[in-house]
Amino acid sequence: MELPTGQIIDDWQWIITPDFINVVLITEAGEFVCFRQTKYAADGVSLAIVGGYLEEGEDPLDAAKREVLEETGYSAPDWKPLGSYAVDGNRGAGNAHFFLAQNAKWIQPIDADDLEEQELLLLSRSKVETALRAGEFKVLPWAANVALSLQLI
Repeated sequence: MELPTGQIIDDWQWIITPDFINVVLITEAGEFVCFRQTKYAADGVSLAIVGGYLEEGEDPLDAAKREVLEETGYSAPDWKPLGSYAVDGNRGAGNAHFFLAQNAKWIQPIDADDLEEQELLLLSRSKVETALRAGEFKVLPWAANVALSLQLI
């Protein structure tokens, strides 16, 4: 790693991972499409939102639409980008691209290749707000995207 002063740090740890998307998905009825699942770096069961890695050369919005359909079977006509963020400002770990998708309709069975077991949930806004405050979204990008989305709806 080369600092702005020109100093070189030979053993700087840098994490290389693909960019990823996370989507807060809301149905036509105003329900939030979430999952209850475990993640290996989080203690216990967590609430989660749609997410996944971008494929080589894939546009973040295209990846978001693909992941929503694969993971939930829903499709949404109304999309708002909520920004792209460095995951770790000093260590890399890719970029997170956040989206809010509204007026979603279920159109097909789930076709996900996730390794974790997950349960699809439809939650009211008040349940999502309560869960967010209680720390039930245990992965930071999920909590951040949910918080950003709640400000816009």
